[in-house]
Amino acid sequence: MSDIVLKVENLSKQYRIGEIGTGTLSNDIKRWWAQVRGKEDPFSLVGQVNDRTKKAESDFVWALRDINFQVKQGDVLGIIGKNGAGKSTLLKLISRITAPTLGSIKGKGRIASLLEVGTGMHPEMTARENIYLNGAIMGMTKREVARKFDEIVDFAGCALYVDTPVKRYSSGMRVRLGFAVAAFLEPEILIVDEVLAVGDAEFQKKAIGKMKEVSEGGERTVLFVSHNMASVRSLCSTAIILNNGGITYEGTAVNAVDTYIRGTQTDSYTLLSKRTDFRGKGRFKFEDIQFLDENGNSVYELISGRTCFIKIKYTNTIPDFNLARFIFGLKILGGGDLVSGFSTIESGLVLDFTATEGAVTLRINKLALRGGSYSVDLFSSYGTTSEGDLECQFESAISLTVLAGDYWGTERINRKGLDVIMDLEVL
Repeated sequence: MSDIVLKVENLSKQYRIGEIGTGTLSNDIKRWWAQVRGKEDPFSLVGQVNDRTKKAESDFVWALRDINFQVKQGDVLGIIGKNGAGKSTLLKLISRITAPTLGSIKGKGRIASLLEVGTGMHPEMTARENIYLNGAIMGMTKREVARKFDEIVDFAGCALYVDTPVKRYSSGMRVRLGFAVAAFLEPEILIVDEVLAVGDAEFQKKAIGKMKEVSEGGERTVLFVSHNMASVRSLCSTAIILNNGGITYEGTAVNAVDTYIRGTQTDSYTLLSKRTDFRGKGRFKFEDIQFLDENGNSVYELISGRTCFIKIKYTNTIPDFNLARFIFGLKILGGGDLVSGFSTIESGLVLDFTATEGAVTLRINKLALRGGSYSVDLFSSYGTTSEGDLECQFESAISLTVLAGDYWGTERINRKGLDVIMDLEVL
């Protein structure tokens, strides 16, 4: 028996921009008649690519176009991409919330979806009633739901309000309840959208742990959409990247995240060699700075706790250069405040800047920054650190985004904030 539980073939979804309908009664009748006969929509064969940054050139747009992939039983598939790439549309099609324009979706077993706040929850009904309602929709008996009831309520943390209408719940409480129902009623395929970001840090850790538990038994499959790349790396085994309604990459989660991060890099960075806003004599000058990931790729986004490199290119025209007199420093700032840094004076390290032009590469064994946005200042002087001996100083030499990661290897994602992580050891 095949271990494929979900197979998507030539899947496409088209929407009409603006008004609903074809524009005329005769065309609406033609569309209806084609649907009755099981034929393709005669007005869905043209349309522009789903690029939200471009002005509409057609009345139709392909939200998804020619999507093909399959998922094995027990896999955790990550689906990543920019806003508007088609991720939520794909999940709605798989969940049978909406029908595809073209193509097919074949799945084995029950599917439970958590796509947005309040999914599957009737606002006028209590949590107790909603739990039994969702179980009935999934084909479970009342006795089967009753066996899971206490676990669901405990996980959701809503025991005090279990007989309160869901409409009175906060958005976070509705998400907790919806996820608990979807996870504990044992669907063969669990679909979770970015909605988990609504919950607090404690719930996010519990939810990710539960998804790992759900998939590790090898019996159930998870489809996970998130903009948190660290979560995708730690939770998913495979991943696909969506862009403008099409799949641009399919492979392991680690490679997919690295590919996606490289694809989101900005082209607005200006080489230091072209900047004139440096301070100092300029006999020694920084020409370029790059952050490299552990695979040697130039990146503008790094993951907390990961190995990375800083590569600095320079030119040196100081006569009779004496490396012992040369001073180099680097500062990392977050929100305008100094949060980390390095200098040859404090570290005692000697970096080889003796060539007339060349590059020095620094290795950061474990990036000790939490998720956030940072900028890097560069500094060099010859002789002393006084203003008169300053050779080259660049403020905001490069910008850097750090993604929250599993710094301690505990499978828990670090909280966000412009802080340096303290790495302690128990004696």
